[in-house]
Amino acid sequence: MKRALPWGAQVDVILSDESSSSSSSSSSSSDSEIQVNDRTTNAAVDQPPKELSSEGLLNRRAEMYQDYMKQLPIPTQRGSIIPFTTWMGLGRSIKQLYGQPLHYLTNILLKQWDHLRIGSEDEHSPLDIVIHPCKAEATVWLVEELHRCTSSHHHIAKLWQLDPMHHAFIDSIFPKLSSAC
Repeated sequence: MKRALPWGAQVDVILSDESSSSSSSSSSSSDSEIQVNDRTTNAAVDQPPKELSSEGLLNRRAEMYQDYMKQLPIPTQRGSIIPFTTWMGLGRSIKQLYGQPLHYLTNILLKQWDHLRIGSEDEHSPLDIVIHPCKAEATVWLVEELHRCTSSHHHIAKLWQLDPMHHAFIDSIFPKLSSAC
């Protein structure tokens, strides 16, 4: 790799505050002259660097996340009957058994379903007694497929912006990818 300038080259930066509008001048007030080894180059220096705002970064991360999740296939072969006591527990078992992450929105929904049980008659009963484990697993995969294939990254970014702890509901399981949706 060649350097643009040798180490010993002298670089002089001349900033011009003149706001002259002479037609003979080729540089505007936003350009600066940079001299390198008796050559002069005009460069814009007062233009802000192209930085994404934190909202823009979050939106981009949500887009990348949603694109990644769309590539993961929903398992078609079911393993075995998974015993579970809570929806979040079922989600953990599914992740472990199939080696796949669940979507952020699915994890949030499982947490909400667990909170809905508080105060019910069967709050302290294991959930696999209330609902058959096969039906519960099929429900989770159906919801997962909806979230992977139809969720808007804009909506996900808005949710992440409102939830400073959103990382807790993003799984760190990275299986091999294949196009699913």
